[in-house]
Amino acid sequence: MLERVLIVEDSSAMRAFVRATLEAQGITKHVTEAASGFEALRLLPRDRFDLALVDINMPDIHGLEVIKLIRASPQHHQVPVVVISSEASARDRERGIALGADTWLAKPFTPEQLVETVRRVLARRSSSEAP
Repeated sequence: MLERVLIVEDSSAMRAFVRATLEAQGITKHVTEAASGFEALRLLPRDRFDLALVDINMPDIHGLEVIKLIRASPQHHQVPVVVISSEASARDRERGIALGADTWLAKPFTPEQLVETVRRVLARRSSSEAP
């Protein structure tokens, strides 16, 4: 079980959906929600996160900028990042991965797709960290 998960998403309904799914599946008990990129950037120094789910289209700063800043942070540069976005072009995905996202989950998605994506990213990270 993950200690802390950060959801960066401007839609309160989507944040609630992601939170409920992760908690119901036992992936985490502690979810921090940010309704904007700037709010996420304010929250990041306050906590240690084990996973970040980041939307791309937000009202203030672009989610890819948030990912770039997460990767530049000494405290969070190794946090797995899953993009959750309605943007799903190959160009967008390539750009997100190049900036440090671990994977991209296109909206709309089911609870099962979210859980499978998160578990796959965590397993991949875990196996790459094993000695």
